[in-house]
Amino acid sequence: MATSQSPAGGRGGRAASTQLLDHAGRTTVSLRAAPGAPDTRLWGSGVLIAPGWVLTCAHVLAASDGRRREAGPGGVFGVAFGGRVRAARLAYDLSRPDPEAGPAARADLALVQLLDPEAEHPCAWLSDQPTTLLEDAYIFRGHDRPGAGACEGESAAQERVIRESGGVRDTAHDTFLAVRFGARDARGLQFGSDVRVMPGASGGPLLECDRGEVVGIVKGRHQHDHVGLAVPVTALRGLGPEHLVAGAAGLGPDPYHALMSLHDRWHWAGQELGRPGGPTWFDAQHAIMAGRGRLWGVQERLQALDLLARLPAPRDPLVVERAVGEALERGDGPAAWPLRTWRDGHGELYRGSDPYTELCAFVHYLRIVAQLTADETRDVPGEAAAAARGEAARLAEFVQAKAVVLQPQDRRRIGPVRRRPRSVLVEFEPLFYDEGGHELFNWSVSEGYGQGKWLRVDVQESDGGVPFEQARGQVLRRLGARLLRADQDAGPDARVRLEVAVPEGHWHTPAGQWEVAASTRRTARVRPVGPGRAVILRDQGRREEVDPAWLRRWQGITVAPELHALRLPPRPGAGAGAHPGTASAEAMWRLLESADGGALPALCHSVAEGFGRDAVGVALDSGFPAALWPATGHGERECDASCEEFHRGVRELLHGAGAVSRLPELVRELRAKAAEAAEEGMHWARDLVLLYDDPEDPIPQLFADRPQVSP
Repeated sequence: MATSQSPAGGRGGRAASTQLLDHAGRTTVSLRAAPGAPDTRLWGSGVLIAPGWVLTCAHVLAASDGRRREAGPGGVFGVAFGGRVRAARLAYDLSRPDPEAGPAARADLALVQLLDPEAEHPCAWLSDQPTTLLEDAYIFRGHDRPGAGACEGESAAQERVIRESGGVRDTAHDTFLAVRFGARDARGLQFGSDVRVMPGASGGPLLECDRGEVVGIVKGRHQHDHVGLAVPVTALRGLGPEHLVAGAAGLGPDPYHALMSLHDRWHWAGQELGRPGGPTWFDAQHAIMAGRGRLWGVQERLQALDLLARLPAPRDPLVVERAVGEALERGDGPAAWPLRTWRDGHGELYRGSDPYTELCAFVHYLRIVAQLTADETRDVPGEAAAAARGEAARLAEFVQAKAVVLQPQDRRRIGPVRRRPRSVLVEFEPLFYDEGGHELFNWSVSEGYGQGKWLRVDVQESDGGVPFEQARGQVLRRLGARLLRADQDAGPDARVRLEVAVPEGHWHTPAGQWEVAASTRRTARVRPVGPGRAVILRDQGRREEVDPAWLRRWQGITVAPELHALRLPPRPGAGAGAHPGTASAEAMWRLLESADGGALPALCHSVAEGFGRDAVGVALDSGFPAALWPATGHGERECDASCEEFHRGVRELLHGAGAVSRLPELVRELRAKAAEAAEEGMHWARDLVLLYDDPEDPIPQLFADRPQVSP
């Protein structure tokens, strides 16, 4: 591959850019057959990004017919750098189909693991921020000959002489190529050069010189012009355990977090006092960026990313997105690019704003991360939690040191950070039936922030599951403390709403009567949750995909001038075995489908079985988002005076509600009055169940794999 010019150097000067290119060349490798194999042809290129790990394109490891290249025993092939061909094996393949995510989430990337854990090598710097435009960039290609090039043992000075003079030892084997332009589109990073991208460049790094970062992995070239395509390194954010190749050791349950932690800690360790060796990649970055007047420079970034790498991975990507939104003061709006780790969030903060505003954003973000980590590990036993609290404290000290130059009003604003949940969701997920006919469940607890955004904070997930009553008992033992913590995070005197999602057959769950711990004391007393906070029931069968009828009904009831009860009467002469296929059931369908926008179904029957269960099922299928019934409604008998009392109370409740959004709090007030027995005729409200299913705030997938992230 011929160079078209000597390094420009950009703002940092020729020497700094030449040093950067030297580092990029030393971290570029060639992939080929296993050490000692007679076939020494170049398959493609790769780049060393963390101790023992090479990033390349997945297609480099496939032959022209699409099948994986022939490798040695155990899938071993060769990675050439430092004058040697070292044994390696494919560990992760991000191009593998994932049935849950679909083809949009696949990326032409692969991670190769060196088999010698003692092999020492340099590592390239992977950008923590997306790149949309390229002006001063280079691509790198591994050498055909394992012993050629500066990265295989030739001195950097000799290599620079050859490069800057415009000369090459062999035009087919030169290692880098200047990029004239580049931009990101739906396919990736497209770039152009003065000469054609030669074969073998696939898998090599695309280096952006203005920031001194690897921003992409070369994917391919156009057959007839000087245009190429690269996969953005941000596509690595889609890396998950599902991409692990059979037989590979891997990086654990969150490989992306583990990989980037290795990367960031390696670069920080390279700056230790007394460490032997020459200039580092960071030294080149520092020289390039010097004199730009930034208050958050590459040295702050280097230390911050090292501190973030030592923290546990965020429990959910939503936490990162919310922390970024708060730091940038943009509210809960979605990020421009998928965010998986604290590192990703850091990269999202580069906005090209003035240096002081940028500094405020980084300090604020890291302050949030430090407190969130401390909160998550608070009172958690074990050495791992203790270590995480210690690292969070170190990050907080770093933030404090950087905050001393902020204006007083900004120091006050960035002070205490609180997450502000609006609800806590308990969800029971049915699995199957055991030999005794008992349905078995897993469960989870999530904090809700509105608009379908949830953060899972507790989970019981097992292959076998447990019976419903046992699952409920497990939840209640932990729920009191979780609610109190959410109240504290929500603000002074706040009481977050409790939402309980159950499947059909458990719609009679009296969640308002659940008793939970009243404090965090080990011997705390318990008290009913319903009188003190709003409690609503949700249908576990309604998921992220919103049914049009459900959304239409919700929109209708939210704008209705008034609410009124739609009493669902018993079916005359119908026994417990009747089902929606009967003529009376058809009448129920017509009744519900023809109801106006302000109608809200009300039942005095038991919804655990028989007519009541069928009626609720038809109401849900008809799109109704809200309904009322007692947890202990009557069976298939005729209604009596207590039923009339119930329906009269529901009519009065809805008549004075005004808006459906007020129902959760109004029902809470009714429960509180009934619990105090302060008014005559209030006993009907003690076990009142409010179904309140907002399609604009759907419950999350419970036991789906880690959220899929596309580049």
